[in-house]
Amino acid sequence: MTCDPAGRHVLGMKPSRRSAGQALVEFSLAITIFLVLMMGVVDFGSAVYSYNGVSEAAREIARVASVHPGTDPTAVTTGWSTPMKNVLATQQALIPGLANPTITCVKVDGMTPASCASGSYVKVTITAPYTPHTPLLGLTGTWTMQGTSSVLLQVPPPTQ
Repeated sequence: MTCDPAGRHVLGMKPSRRSAGQALVEFSLAITIFLVLMMGVVDFGSAVYSYNGVSEAAREIARVASVHPGTDPTAVTTGWSTPMKNVLATQQALIPGLANPTITCVKVDGMTPASCASGSYVKVTITAPYTPHTPLLGLTGTWTMQGTSSVLLQVPPPTQ
């Protein structure tokens, strides 16, 4: 629809009601596709944010486990020090569905030593579920976000 400065139609014809209806249908089709794509981008961004949170939780727990290992850092919560339990509780409050981590002691070559001795690495693996919110990504089901971190054991666990 082109108009001159006076507001008259250049071609001398008014647009019909039919073309106005056509524009409305075209707009509704275009905006639907655009909104689905935008919701997918937001949902994917939320998934990346969740993955970063799980990775940060693994790094934080590994750092604390290397400095405050408790009596047995590989035993799930029973041999952990109080700082390890506090960090896990904080991370579980921040990340919905964050599971208890799997903590193992490994050597530089990746082999598992008989005990967590000085010079070993503390390897933390932790997972959390993520469910997409948009219908399109929701068809893929729940995604499992996993974070892993290894840190040199700074203080060996006390011997029993």
